[in-house]
Amino acid sequence: MGHEMPEFCLSCGMPLNMPDAKGMSEQYCKHCSDEGGNLKSRDEIKEGMANWIMQWQHVDRETALKRAEHYMQAMPAWAESK
Repeated sequence: MGHEMPEFCLSCGMPLNMPDAKGMSEQYCKHCSDEGGNLKSRDEIKEGMANWIMQWQHVDRETALKRAEHYMQAMPAWAESK
């Protein structure tokens, strides 16, 4: 069995085959990884996700941050950390 590339970002769940998802990492989308392909900090990811949630769901910042935190706990990259 070889190393399989994930189909979705292990940090946010974005499909990695989307044209605007590809970054330098094989496991994380360009929004969750830096220029070197390394996973960004939990706080950076949470902030970016909260901003996206505020635009998409039209909620306030506090609600968006709570939703982002809850969502991240289900993702492989963040499941073990709090």
